[in-house]
Amino acid sequence: MTRPTLRRLAATLAVAATFVAMNTGSANAAPTHYSGTLPDGTTWTADVPSSWNGSLILYSHGFGTLLAADAPDPVTQGALLSDGYALAGSSEAPPTSSLWTLGTAVRDQFATLSVVEHTLLPSAPKEVYAFGTSMGGLISALEDQDSNGRLDGALTTCGIVAGANNLNQYQLDGEYAIAKLLAPTESIQLVNFTGTGFPNAQALGTAFQLGAAATAAQATPQGRARLALAMALLNVTPWGDTLSNGSPGPQPGVYDYLGQEQGQYDDVFGPGFNGMDFIEAARPALEQAAGGDSAGTIGVNFWQLIHQSSYYPEVRALYAEAGLDLKSDTVALDEGENIAPDRAAYVWNEQTSVPTGRLQVPELDVKTISDQLVPVQQERYYAELVRQAGDSALLAQSFVEAQGHCNFTPAELVAGVEALASRVNTGSWGNVATAAQLNSVADALPSALGGAAFIPFWPERLTAAIPPPFGRLFPELPFGVSALP
Repeated sequence: MTRPTLRRLAATLAVAATFVAMNTGSANAAPTHYSGTLPDGTTWTADVPSSWNGSLILYSHGFGTLLAADAPDPVTQGALLSDGYALAGSSEAPPTSSLWTLGTAVRDQFATLSVVEHTLLPSAPKEVYAFGTSMGGLISALEDQDSNGRLDGALTTCGIVAGANNLNQYQLDGEYAIAKLLAPTESIQLVNFTGTGFPNAQALGTAFQLGAAATAAQATPQGRARLALAMALLNVTPWGDTLSNGSPGPQPGVYDYLGQEQGQYDDVFGPGFNGMDFIEAARPALEQAAGGDSAGTIGVNFWQLIHQSSYYPEVRALYAEAGLDLKSDTVALDEGENIAPDRAAYVWNEQTSVPTGRLQVPELDVKTISDQLVPVQQERYYAELVRQAGDSALLAQSFVEAQGHCNFTPAELVAGVEALASRVNTGSWGNVATAAQLNSVADALPSALGGAAFIPFWPERLTAAIPPPFGRLFPELPFGVSALP
Protein backbone atom coordinates (compact mmCIF):
# COMPACT_ATOMS: atom_id res chain seq x y z
CA MET A 1 0.00 0.00 0.00
CA THR A 2 1.29 3.48 -0.90
CA ARG A 3 0.24 6.22 1.46
CA PRO A 4 1.04 9.91 1.71
CA THR A 5 3.83 11.20 3.86
CA LEU A 6 2.84 13.55 6.66
CA ARG A 7 2.80 16.50 4.27
CA ARG A 8 -0.22 14.96 2.51
CA LEU A 9 -1.83 13.16 5.42
CA ALA A 10 -3.93 16.11 6.59
CA ALA A 11 -5.83 16.27 3.30
CA THR A 12 -6.49 12.53 3.42
CA LEU A 13 -7.87 12.78 6.95
CA ALA A 14 -10.11 15.69 6.00
CA VAL A 15 -11.82 13.64 3.30
CA ALA A 16 -12.18 10.68 5.63
CA ALA A 17 -13.60 12.89 8.39
CA THR A 18 -16.51 13.86 6.17
CA PHE A 19 -17.34 10.21 5.56
CA VAL A 20 -17.10 9.24 9.21
CA ALA A 21 -19.24 12.16 10.33
CA MET A 22 -21.93 11.19 7.83
CA ASN A 23 -21.72 7.52 8.80
CA THR A 24 -21.85 8.21 12.55
CA GLY A 25 -24.64 10.69 12.29
CA SER A 26 -26.84 8.38 10.24
CA ALA A 27 -26.42 5.34 12.49
CA ASN A 28 -26.52 6.74 16.03
CA ALA A 29 -27.47 9.78 18.02
CA ALA A 30 -24.59 12.18 18.62
CA PRO A 31 -22.29 11.22 21.50
CA THR A 32 -22.50 13.22 24.70
CA HIS A 33 -19.48 15.45 25.26
CA TYR A 34 -18.08 16.32 28.68
CA SER A 35 -15.14 18.36 29.95
CA GLY A 36 -13.77 19.46 33.29
CA THR A 37 -10.75 20.40 35.38
CA LEU A 38 -8.85 18.36 37.96
CA PRO A 39 -7.75 19.91 41.28
CA ASP A 40 -4.22 20.59 39.96
CA GLY A 41 -5.57 22.54 36.98
CA THR A 42 -5.24 19.75 34.42
CA THR A 43 -8.20 19.73 32.04
CA TRP A 44 -9.98 16.64 30.77
CA THR A 45 -12.43 15.74 28.02
CA ALA A 46 -14.70 12.78 27.35
CA ASP A 47 -17.22 11.57 24.79
CA VAL A 48 -19.78 8.85 25.45
CA PRO A 49 -21.76 7.35 22.54
CA SER A 50 -25.49 6.76 22.85
CA SER A 51 -24.94 3.05 22.15
CA TRP A 52 -22.06 2.45 24.54
CA ASN A 53 -20.43 -0.96 24.19
CA GLY A 54 -19.24 -1.04 27.79
CA SER A 55 -15.57 -0.30 27.00
CA LEU A 56 -13.69 2.91 27.81
CA ILE A 57 -10.54 4.15 26.07
CA LEU A 58 -8.22 6.38 28.10
CA TYR A 59 -6.24 8.35 25.53
CA SER A 60 -2.86 10.06 26.07
CA HIS A 61 -1.85 12.71 23.53
CA GLY A 62 1.59 13.40 22.13
CA PHE A 63 4.15 16.13 22.70
CA GLY A 64 3.44 19.72 21.72
CA THR A 65 0.19 20.65 23.43
CA LEU A 66 -1.42 21.03 26.85
CA LEU A 67 -4.93 20.70 25.44
CA ALA A 68 -7.00 17.74 26.53
CA ALA A 69 -7.77 15.15 23.85
CA ASP A 70 -9.54 11.78 23.88
CA ALA A 71 -8.42 10.51 20.45
CA PRO A 72 -5.48 11.05 18.09
CA ASP A 73 -7.57 12.69 15.35
CA PRO A 74 -11.24 13.40 14.55
CA VAL A 75 -11.51 10.52 12.08
CA THR A 76 -10.30 7.88 14.51
CA GLN A 77 -12.43 9.47 17.22
CA GLY A 78 -15.53 9.21 15.05
CA ALA A 79 -14.81 5.60 14.10
CA LEU A 80 -14.30 4.51 17.72
CA LEU A 81 -17.43 6.32 18.91
CA SER A 82 -19.37 4.73 16.08
CA ASP A 83 -18.13 1.34 17.31
CA GLY A 84 -19.51 2.15 20.77
CA TYR A 85 -16.35 3.02 22.68
CA ALA A 86 -16.46 5.76 25.29
CA LEU A 87 -13.40 8.02 25.10
CA ALA A 88 -11.61 10.10 27.72
CA GLY A 89 -8.32 11.92 28.06
CA SER A 90 -6.64 14.81 29.80
CA SER A 91 -4.17 17.60 29.09
CA GLU A 92 -1.81 15.45 31.23
CA ALA A 93 -0.50 18.49 33.11
CA PRO A 94 -1.57 21.92 34.40
CA PRO A 95 -1.49 24.77 31.85
CA THR A 96 1.83 26.27 33.04
CA SER A 97 3.75 22.99 32.85
CA SER A 98 6.43 21.84 30.44
CA LEU A 99 5.12 20.28 27.25
CA TRP A 100 6.97 17.14 28.40
CA THR A 101 4.10 16.19 30.71
CA LEU A 102 5.54 13.06 32.31
CA GLY A 103 5.84 14.59 35.76
CA THR A 104 2.07 14.47 36.20
CA ALA A 105 0.69 12.61 33.18
CA VAL A 106 0.11 9.14 34.64
CA ARG A 107 -1.45 10.59 37.80
CA ASP A 108 -3.71 12.96 35.88
CA GLN A 109 -4.76 10.31 33.38
CA PHE A 110 -5.84 7.96 36.16
CA ALA A 111 -7.58 10.87 37.93
CA THR A 112 -9.49 11.53 34.71
CA LEU A 113 -10.39 7.86 34.52
CA SER A 114 -11.80 8.00 38.04
CA VAL A 115 -13.94 11.04 37.26
CA VAL A 116 -15.34 9.49 34.09
CA GLU A 117 -15.97 6.08 35.64
CA HIS A 118 -17.73 7.40 38.73
CA THR A 119 -19.65 10.42 37.42
CA LEU A 120 -20.30 10.09 33.67
CA LEU A 121 -20.78 6.48 32.62
CA PRO A 122 -24.10 4.74 33.24
CA SER A 123 -22.28 1.78 34.82
CA ALA A 124 -18.77 0.59 35.54
CA PRO A 125 -16.93 -0.18 32.28
CA LYS A 126 -16.36 -3.82 31.41
CA GLU A 127 -12.92 -2.98 30.03
CA VAL A 128 -10.64 0.04 30.18
CA TYR A 129 -7.92 0.39 27.56
CA ALA A 130 -5.05 2.88 27.62
CA PHE A 131 -4.22 4.28 24.18
CA GLY A 132 -1.34 6.67 23.54
CA THR A 133 0.42 8.47 20.70
CA SER A 134 4.18 9.28 20.68
CA MET A 135 4.89 10.79 24.12
CA GLY A 136 1.42 9.52 24.94
CA GLY A 137 2.56 6.07 23.84
CA LEU A 138 5.21 6.24 26.55
CA ILE A 139 2.48 7.31 28.97
CA SER A 140 0.28 4.35 28.03
CA ALA A 141 3.22 1.99 28.61
CA LEU A 142 3.79 3.55 32.04
CA GLU A 143 0.07 3.28 32.79
CA ASP A 144 0.28 -0.42 31.99
CA GLN A 145 3.07 -1.06 34.49
CA ASP A 146 1.25 1.04 37.13
CA SER A 147 -2.32 -0.01 36.33
CA ASN A 148 -3.02 -1.86 39.59
CA GLY A 149 -6.41 -3.10 38.46
CA ARG A 150 -7.46 0.11 36.71
CA LEU A 151 -6.70 -1.05 33.14
CA ASP A 152 -7.40 -4.18 31.13
CA GLY A 153 -5.02 -3.46 28.26
CA ALA A 154 -2.82 -0.84 26.60
CA LEU A 155 -2.28 0.26 22.99
CA THR A 156 0.99 2.14 22.46
CA THR A 157 1.39 3.80 19.06
CA CYS A 158 4.68 5.37 17.89
CA GLY A 159 5.63 5.39 21.56
CA ILE A 160 8.90 6.57 23.09
CA VAL A 161 9.12 3.21 24.81
CA ALA A 162 12.92 3.22 25.23
CA GLY A 163 12.40 6.13 27.59
CA ALA A 164 13.54 9.72 27.89
CA ASN A 165 17.14 8.99 28.88
CA ASN A 166 17.82 6.92 25.79
CA LEU A 167 16.04 9.52 23.64
CA ASN A 168 18.13 12.37 25.02
CA GLN A 169 21.39 10.42 24.78
CA TYR A 170 21.32 9.09 21.24
CA GLN A 171 20.01 12.39 19.92
CA LEU A 172 22.89 14.21 21.60
CA ASP A 173 25.36 11.63 20.26
CA GLY A 174 24.31 12.36 16.68
CA GLU A 175 24.09 16.12 17.11
CA TYR A 176 27.52 16.24 18.71
CA ALA A 177 28.98 14.26 15.82
CA ILE A 178 27.58 16.75 13.31
CA ALA A 179 28.88 19.73 15.27
CA LYS A 180 32.32 18.24 15.90
CA LEU A 181 33.01 16.69 12.50
CA LEU A 182 31.13 18.99 10.12
CA ALA A 183 31.26 22.39 11.86
CA PRO A 184 34.35 22.19 14.09
CA THR A 185 35.03 25.94 14.10
CA GLU A 186 31.49 26.95 15.04
CA SER A 187 30.09 27.36 18.54
CA ILE A 188 26.91 25.27 18.57
CA GLN A 189 24.89 24.95 21.76
CA LEU A 190 23.60 21.39 22.20
CA VAL A 191 22.17 21.37 25.75
CA ASN A 192 20.99 23.66 28.56
CA PHE A 193 18.69 25.91 26.55
CA THR A 194 16.79 28.82 28.00
CA GLY A 195 13.27 29.99 27.27
CA THR A 196 9.99 28.12 27.16
CA GLY A 197 7.39 27.18 24.59
CA PHE A 198 7.54 25.11 21.44
CA PRO A 199 9.32 25.56 19.17
CA ASN A 200 12.04 27.06 21.34
CA ALA A 201 13.74 29.90 19.45
CA GLN A 202 17.20 29.30 20.90
CA ALA A 203 17.06 25.61 20.04
CA LEU A 204 15.85 26.41 16.54
CA GLY A 205 19.03 28.42 16.09
CA THR A 206 20.98 25.26 16.91
CA ALA A 207 18.86 23.29 14.44
CA PHE A 208 19.65 25.88 11.75
CA GLN A 209 23.40 25.56 12.38
CA LEU A 210 23.28 21.76 12.31
CA GLY A 211 21.11 21.84 9.18
CA ALA A 212 23.47 24.21 7.38
CA ALA A 213 26.42 21.98 8.21
CA ALA A 214 24.55 18.92 6.99
CA THR A 215 23.46 20.58 3.76
CA ALA A 216 27.03 21.56 2.94
CA ALA A 217 28.32 18.11 3.85
CA GLN A 218 25.80 16.36 1.63
CA ALA A 219 27.57 17.77 -1.43
CA THR A 220 30.85 15.85 -0.92
CA PRO A 221 31.81 12.19 -0.36
CA GLN A 222 33.63 13.12 2.84
CA GLY A 223 30.62 15.02 4.14
CA ARG A 224 28.23 12.19 3.30
CA ALA A 225 30.43 9.68 5.13
CA ARG A 226 30.46 11.80 8.27
CA LEU A 227 26.74 12.40 8.00
CA ALA A 228 26.23 8.65 7.79
CA LEU A 229 28.16 8.32 11.05
CA ALA A 230 25.98 10.93 12.73
CA MET A 231 22.77 9.42 11.35
CA ALA A 232 23.79 5.99 12.63
CA LEU A 233 24.21 7.45 16.11
CA LEU A 234 20.76 9.04 15.75
CA ASN A 235 19.27 5.68 14.69
CA VAL A 236 17.87 7.26 11.50
CA THR A 237 16.22 4.88 9.04
CA PRO A 238 17.67 4.77 5.50
CA TRP A 239 14.13 4.88 4.04
CA GLY A 240 13.41 8.59 4.15
CA ASP A 241 13.26 9.97 0.63
CA THR A 242 10.02 11.39 -0.74
CA LEU A 243 8.98 11.70 -4.39
CA SER A 244 7.83 14.95 -5.93
CA ASN A 245 4.17 13.90 -5.60
CA GLY A 246 4.55 13.46 -1.83
CA SER A 247 4.64 9.67 -1.87
CA PRO A 248 7.52 7.72 -0.31
CA GLY A 249 10.33 6.73 -2.61
CA PRO A 250 11.54 3.13 -2.90
CA GLN A 251 13.48 1.59 -0.04
CA PRO A 252 17.21 1.46 -0.87
CA GLY A 253 18.84 -1.91 -1.36
CA VAL A 254 20.89 -3.55 1.36
CA TYR A 255 24.15 -2.64 -0.43
CA ASP A 256 22.98 0.72 -1.78
CA TYR A 257 24.92 2.70 0.79
CA LEU A 258 24.66 6.00 -1.07
CA GLY A 259 20.91 5.52 -1.31
CA GLN A 260 20.73 4.70 2.39
CA GLU A 261 22.63 7.85 3.35
CA GLN A 262 20.46 9.96 1.03
CA GLY A 263 17.35 8.55 2.65
CA GLN A 264 18.70 9.33 6.12
CA TYR A 265 19.54 12.87 5.07
CA ASP A 266 16.08 13.40 3.60
CA ASP A 267 14.47 11.93 6.71
CA VAL A 268 16.11 14.40 9.09
CA PHE A 269 17.04 17.43 6.98
CA GLY A 270 14.19 17.62 4.48
CA PRO A 271 12.40 20.84 3.54
CA GLY A 272 10.19 22.80 5.90
CA PHE A 273 10.03 22.13 9.64
CA ASN A 274 12.07 18.97 9.48
CA GLY A 275 13.12 16.22 11.84
CA MET A 276 16.17 18.04 13.19
CA ASP A 277 14.10 21.18 13.77
CA PHE A 278 11.62 19.18 15.85
CA ILE A 279 14.29 17.28 17.78
CA GLU A 280 16.13 20.45 18.75
CA ALA A 281 13.03 22.56 19.39
CA ALA A 282 11.61 19.93 21.74
CA ARG A 283 14.76 19.33 23.80
CA PRO A 284 14.30 22.42 26.03
CA ALA A 285 10.93 21.10 27.18
CA LEU A 286 12.53 17.88 28.41
CA GLU A 287 15.22 19.92 30.15
CA GLN A 288 12.59 22.16 31.73
CA ALA A 289 10.65 19.19 33.06
CA ALA A 290 13.70 17.37 34.45
CA GLY A 291 15.55 20.45 35.69
CA GLY A 292 18.51 19.83 33.39
CA ASP A 293 19.74 17.60 30.59
CA SER A 294 20.14 13.91 31.34
CA ALA A 295 22.54 13.29 28.45
CA GLY A 296 26.25 13.90 28.07
CA THR A 297 29.20 13.22 25.84
CA ILE A 298 31.87 12.73 28.51
CA GLY A 299 32.81 9.07 28.67
CA VAL A 300 30.99 7.96 25.51
CA ASN A 301 33.02 5.48 23.47
CA PHE A 302 32.07 6.42 19.93
CA TRP A 303 34.22 3.70 18.34
CA GLN A 304 32.25 1.07 20.24
CA LEU A 305 28.92 2.74 19.51
CA ILE A 306 29.38 2.87 15.77
CA HIS A 307 30.56 -0.73 15.64
CA GLN A 308 27.39 -1.78 17.47
CA SER A 309 25.14 0.11 15.06
CA SER A 310 23.19 -1.82 12.44
CA TYR A 311 24.29 0.93 10.03
CA TYR A 312 27.99 0.22 10.54
CA PRO A 313 28.38 -1.43 7.08
CA GLU A 314 27.04 1.75 5.46
CA VAL A 315 29.32 3.99 7.50
CA ARG A 316 32.37 1.82 6.84
CA ALA A 317 31.71 1.70 3.09
CA LEU A 318 31.17 5.45 2.73
CA TYR A 319 34.29 6.23 4.78
CA ALA A 320 36.32 3.94 2.54
CA GLU A 321 34.88 5.53 -0.60
CA ALA A 322 35.66 9.00 0.74
CA GLY A 323 39.23 8.08 1.70
CA LEU A 324 38.59 8.90 5.37
CA ASP A 325 39.77 7.05 8.46
CA LEU A 326 36.81 6.14 10.65
CA LYS A 327 39.00 5.44 13.66
CA SER A 328 40.50 8.93 13.50
CA ASP A 329 37.07 10.56 13.46
CA THR A 330 35.81 8.54 16.42
CA VAL A 331 39.01 9.42 18.32
CA ALA A 332 38.32 13.09 17.55
CA LEU A 333 34.81 12.66 18.95
CA ASP A 334 36.15 10.99 22.09
CA GLU A 335 38.79 13.67 22.61
CA GLY A 336 36.30 16.52 22.18
CA GLU A 337 33.81 15.29 24.78
CA ASN A 338 32.91 18.10 27.17
CA ILE A 339 29.22 17.74 28.10
CA ALA A 340 28.46 16.13 31.44
CA PRO A 341 25.02 14.64 32.08
CA ASP A 342 22.96 16.15 34.89
CA ARG A 343 22.53 13.42 37.50
CA ALA A 344 19.37 14.89 39.01
CA ALA A 345 17.77 15.20 35.58
CA TYR A 346 18.72 11.62 34.75
CA VAL A 347 17.19 10.36 37.97
CA TRP A 348 14.01 12.41 37.41
CA ASN A 349 13.63 10.84 33.99
CA GLU A 350 14.24 7.38 35.43
CA GLN A 351 11.46 7.96 37.92
CA THR A 352 8.93 9.50 35.54
CA SER A 353 9.80 8.81 31.91
CA VAL A 354 11.50 5.41 31.60
CA PRO A 355 9.53 2.14 31.42
CA THR A 356 10.61 -0.79 33.56
CA GLY A 357 9.19 -3.45 31.24
CA ARG A 358 7.14 -4.91 34.09
CA LEU A 359 3.73 -5.14 32.45
CA GLN A 360 0.52 -5.78 34.36
CA VAL A 361 -1.93 -6.04 31.44
CA PRO A 362 -1.66 -6.97 27.74
CA GLU A 363 -0.02 -4.34 25.58
CA LEU A 364 0.05 -3.94 21.81
CA ASP A 365 2.68 -1.62 20.33
CA VAL A 366 2.16 -0.32 16.78
CA LYS A 367 4.99 1.42 14.94
CA THR A 368 5.86 2.67 11.46
CA ILE A 369 9.12 1.18 10.22
CA SER A 370 10.52 4.60 9.24
CA ASP A 371 10.16 7.23 11.96
CA GLN A 372 12.44 10.25 11.97
CA LEU A 373 11.51 11.27 15.56
CA VAL A 374 11.09 7.98 17.45
CA PRO A 375 13.17 5.33 15.65
CA VAL A 376 11.62 1.91 15.24
CA GLN A 377 14.66 0.44 17.04
CA GLN A 378 13.07 1.60 20.29
CA GLU A 379 10.64 -1.31 19.99
CA ARG A 380 13.45 -3.86 20.06
CA TYR A 381 14.94 -2.22 23.13
CA TYR A 382 11.53 -2.27 24.82
CA ALA A 383 10.88 -5.89 23.92
CA GLU A 384 14.10 -6.85 25.69
CA LEU A 385 13.13 -4.82 28.77
CA VAL A 386 9.83 -6.68 28.90
CA ARG A 387 11.56 -10.02 28.34
CA GLN A 388 13.96 -9.40 31.20
CA ALA A 389 11.00 -8.53 33.42
CA GLY A 390 9.42 -11.88 32.52
CA ASP A 391 6.35 -10.37 30.87
CA SER A 392 6.86 -11.12 27.17
CA ALA A 393 3.59 -13.07 27.01
CA LEU A 394 1.73 -9.79 27.63
CA LEU A 395 3.45 -7.85 24.82
CA ALA A 396 2.72 -7.90 21.09
CA GLN A 397 4.39 -5.58 18.58
CA SER A 398 3.14 -4.83 15.08
CA PHE A 399 4.70 -2.74 12.33
CA VAL A 400 3.37 -0.61 9.49
CA GLU A 401 5.21 -0.12 6.20
CA ALA A 402 5.08 3.66 6.22
CA GLN A 403 7.32 6.69 6.60
CA GLY A 404 6.86 9.32 9.24
CA HIS A 405 6.20 9.73 12.92
CA CYS A 406 2.77 8.35 13.87
CA ASN A 407 1.80 8.20 10.19
CA PHE A 408 -1.02 5.68 10.70
CA THR A 409 -4.34 5.49 8.94
CA PRO A 410 -7.43 5.55 11.15
CA ALA A 411 -8.11 1.98 9.98
CA GLU A 412 -4.76 0.83 11.39
CA LEU A 413 -5.50 2.46 14.74
CA VAL A 414 -9.00 0.97 14.96
CA ALA A 415 -7.61 -2.44 14.01
CA GLY A 416 -5.09 -2.07 16.84
CA VAL A 417 -7.87 -1.34 19.32
CA GLU A 418 -9.83 -4.37 18.13
CA ALA A 419 -6.75 -6.63 18.37
CA LEU A 420 -6.13 -5.50 21.94
CA ALA A 421 -9.78 -6.04 22.83
CA SER A 422 -9.62 -9.55 21.39
CA ARG A 423 -6.52 -10.35 23.46
CA VAL A 424 -8.20 -9.09 26.64
CA ASN A 425 -11.43 -10.98 26.02
CA THR A 426 -9.89 -14.29 24.91
CA GLY A 427 -6.80 -14.35 27.12
CA SER A 428 -4.52 -15.10 24.16
CA TRP A 429 -2.87 -13.13 21.38
CA GLY A 430 -3.39 -15.98 18.93
CA ASN A 431 -2.99 -14.42 15.49
CA VAL A 432 -4.78 -11.12 16.25
CA ALA A 433 -1.59 -9.03 16.22
CA THR A 434 -0.11 -10.56 13.05
CA ALA A 435 0.23 -8.37 9.99
CA ALA A 436 -2.20 -10.50 7.98
CA GLN A 437 -4.94 -10.40 10.60
CA LEU A 438 -4.55 -6.68 11.33
CA ASN A 439 -4.72 -5.93 7.60
CA SER A 440 -7.81 -8.10 7.29
CA VAL A 441 -9.57 -6.27 10.12
CA ALA A 442 -8.54 -2.84 8.84
CA ASP A 443 -9.50 -3.58 5.25
CA ALA A 444 -12.98 -4.66 6.38
CA LEU A 445 -13.58 -1.15 7.74
CA PRO A 446 -14.96 1.66 5.53
CA SER A 447 -12.48 2.45 2.78
CA ALA A 448 -12.41 6.11 3.81
CA LEU A 449 -10.51 5.06 6.92
CA GLY A 450 -7.52 4.38 4.71
CA GLY A 451 -6.87 0.64 4.78
CA ALA A 452 -3.70 -0.80 6.28
CA ALA A 453 -0.11 -1.70 5.49
CA PHE A 454 1.00 -3.92 8.35
CA ILE A 455 3.98 -6.11 7.47
CA PRO A 456 6.05 -8.82 9.17
CA PHE A 457 9.06 -6.93 10.51
CA TRP A 458 11.60 -6.87 13.32
CA PRO A 459 13.81 -3.84 14.02
CA GLU A 460 17.55 -3.66 14.45
CA ARG A 461 19.13 -2.85 17.82
CA LEU A 462 18.98 0.65 19.27
CA THR A 463 22.31 2.47 19.32
CA ALA A 464 22.40 4.15 22.72
CA ALA A 465 24.89 5.35 25.30
CA ILE A 466 23.29 5.49 28.73
CA PRO A 467 25.62 6.68 31.51
CA PRO A 468 25.61 3.58 33.76
CA PRO A 469 26.78 5.33 36.94
CA PHE A 470 23.27 6.80 37.05
CA GLY A 471 21.39 3.92 35.47
CA ARG A 472 19.26 1.20 36.98
CA LEU A 473 20.19 -1.35 34.29
CA PHE A 474 23.55 -3.06 33.82
CA PRO A 475 25.78 -0.74 35.87
CA GLU A 476 28.72 -3.06 35.22
CA LEU A 477 28.89 -2.10 31.54
CA PRO A 478 31.33 0.65 30.51
CA PHE A 479 29.80 3.91 29.33
CA GLY A 480 29.17 3.71 25.59
CA VAL A 481 28.13 0.06 25.48
CA SER A 482 24.45 -0.33 24.75
CA ALA A 483 22.86 -2.26 27.59
CA LEU A 484 20.31 -4.17 25.53
CA PRO A 485 20.50 -6.03 22.22
